[in-house]
Amino acid sequence: MDSLAQKMTGLQLNFRPIMEPLGFIKILEWIFAIFAFATCGGYSGKSVISVFCRDGPNATLNVNFSYPFKLNQVVLVPSGKDICNRTLQETHLIGDSSSSAEFFVSVAVFAFLYCIAALVLYVGYLHVYNESNRGPMIDFVVTCLFAFFWLVSSSAWAQGLRNVKTSIGIEGIRETLSACKEDGITCDVTSFANMGGLSVSVVFGFLNLILWVGNAWFAFKETSWHTPPQTGSTTQQGSESVSAPPRM
Repeated sequence: MDSLAQKMTGLQLNFRPIMEPLGFIKILEWIFAIFAFATCGGYSGKSVISVFCRDGPNATLNVNFSYPFKLNQVVLVPSGKDICNRTLQETHLIGDSSSSAEFFVSVAVFAFLYCIAALVLYVGYLHVYNESNRGPMIDFVVTCLFAFFWLVSSSAWAQGLRNVKTSIGIEGIRETLSACKEDGITCDVTSFANMGGLSVSVVFGFLNLILWVGNAWFAFKETSWHTPPQTGSTTQQGSESVSAPPRM
């Protein structure tokens, strides 16, 4: 333990690893993780629903929603609001995509933090990383885990985003608002929330998956599983075969 602590204090800056695939891909992963959690975790949107009444004045409903997309807590119609000469009870949107959204953002944040730690290790403590096979093996296993988490979280969030779009779409609003099912009342979403950024977050999620799968290969090449260390006997046999005279 004391030996490891002493080695970790010996900072040796070496920027060569970031010029190689293992370090360069880590920088890309760091950047793409930022875009992934920023486009999803920082989202807020607004949709406008118009209710057209045959008898009575028309009504307009403003729906504001944001991350983590607990739509069942978003008020569509306040309690006691009059629409088309009808007093409606408080109505919420349907659906809850918070679990998939929060899981996606959590994976992105932890990937961002791990990339920082790995880059510090590559650049400042490469001698510690290469001294034993433990460092490359841990790096390879963690990289594989993140590749798996990106696959699961991106797929889950893609489905969650699809549910969000359905809930605030025309069909979802008509199913949620009971008044829209009555004769003489027509409901329409006249202004859709711009969810292009959320679609981009899904793209960044799968791009991160590709990066981490590719990086797993380069991390694997650093381990003894790919290139086993040569033993002393093998080296000795090799030297004897070189020094042996050729047969006539």
